[in-house]
Amino acid sequence: MKRTGQKLLRFDRRLGARFVAGTDEAGRGSLAGPLVVAGVYVPDGGREVLAALGVRDSKTLSDGQAERLARAVREAYPIAVVAIGPERYNALYAKVGNLNRLLAWAHARVIENLLERIPECREAISDQFGDARVLERALLERGRRISLTQRPRAESDPVVAAASIVARAEFLRRLDALSTRFGTPLPKGAGPPVLAAGRTFVARHGADALGQVAKLHFRTTRQVTGAGG
Repeated sequence: MKRTGQKLLRFDRRLGARFVAGTDEAGRGSLAGPLVVAGVYVPDGGREVLAALGVRDSKTLSDGQAERLARAVREAYPIAVVAIGPERYNALYAKVGNLNRLLAWAHARVIENLLERIPECREAISDQFGDARVLERALLERGRRISLTQRPRAESDPVVAAASIVARAEFLRRLDALSTRFGTPLPKGAGPPVLAAGRTFVARHGADALGQVAKLHFRTTRQVTGAGG
């Protein structure tokens, strides 16, 4: 995290500035842990300050950097978070059968939650995942009144990057809580270390418990349980 001596421009309705909301998710590609979508409401003039503080796509930050920046963003701006734990995620995925539809529901819910707190919001920016119409159709009454921009790699905008950082920090916190609860390290991601950790989890707790910590539709889940893949 850069040390510039600058402070985040805190949210204040009296500023009369133009504000914009950004939304992004974390945990989408991780076998273990929740899916987290976060939204942040930032003054237009805050983009430069966010960038100067080192706010950028959370995938380019270490866990420690993301957690420190997330604390600063949470203290300065209104946020909304929707965290879908593994058990609920698996139930919802079994119902909708499509990750993009699940993501759209969570992003729409975050936008709606922000609008309940900040009715002045007129604009939101989101990373585009699949067909843009999926998120547009998922928006609720308040969300349909705002201008929504979806674009690939939206984390290049510091507002969306701030949301990605808040989502990443919440994902890490909840993943760590699951590791503690089950007494088994649960690394993020879906690579070889995750496969090894998953097999250790199954050996300790049984395959039936896997849905309490993992996303069951992942190919890695079938590798963990020996069901193929």
